[in-house]
Amino acid sequence: MYSNDVPVSAGKMLLVSPSSLTMYQLAKSAHRFAMSVQVCTEVRTALDLVNKQEFDAVTVDLSLGQHATAILRETRLSAANRTVVAFAISSTLDESAAAFRAGSSFVLERPLSFDSIRRTLHAAHGLILRERRRHYRCPIAIQVAIQPEGAAPVYGEASDISEGGMALRLLTPLSSGAEMKVQFTLPRRSEPIRAGAKVCWCDEKGQTGLHFLSLSARDSSELQQWIAGEFERQLAPSEAGICRIPPPTVPPLIAPAWSELT
Repeated sequence: MYSNDVPVSAGKMLLVSPSSLTMYQLAKSAHRFAMSVQVCTEVRTALDLVNKQEFDAVTVDLSLGQHATAILRETRLSAANRTVVAFAISSTLDESAAAFRAGSSFVLERPLSFDSIRRTLHAAHGLILRERRRHYRCPIAIQVAIQPEGAAPVYGEASDISEGGMALRLLTPLSSGAEMKVQFTLPRRSEPIRAGAKVCWCDEKGQTGLHFLSLSARDSSELQQWIAGEFERQLAPSEAGICRIPPPTVPPLIAPAWSELT
């Protein structure tokens, strides 16, 4: 059985600022776009967060001082957030220029107002939704066939799937780091998808996380389009209109040829 009736959030923003007024203005404005805000007041903590957690937007208040732009640079270098939509809050033209050089996508200039924040978030909203879709883990319930290297096939049930991997339940736990071939068929699709995958984590109960290592061009496109459709289906009509674009064109993960699992 397949069901996905949980509404999709428009995204999560990391806000790095020492100002309680700025926190209030950004959080209230972001809420109007169905975004949640995680607040951080220290540069060191923010640097740790952008490397360990995934966000759909990062906003840095340059009043934090000379090290504030380091957060933007580190965000662009991080594996988790290098494509995130980044904002900077500046007080001068020099600060704005430095923010763009460090990787900011948009600049909010002081004095801030709800109207100026709303206009900037509106301009960035489509980009934020596309970033959210990239991270979106779609709830799913489908059978997955797994062929570990040098072992007999095993079967499990996926609980969610993203463009980069899936979570599933197995009767036989696998070892973290093990590589394998997987095969599954998406709901309302007839052709199976095959991928090379690696176990990212697995517990003693058989709960397992897989990262896709390789997909053919066809399978990569099929998976992206299906997830994009499910993501859009959960958005409000106004947000769906912003997000109704083809999935981003990215080079496919090339999968070596292998026979269908039996």
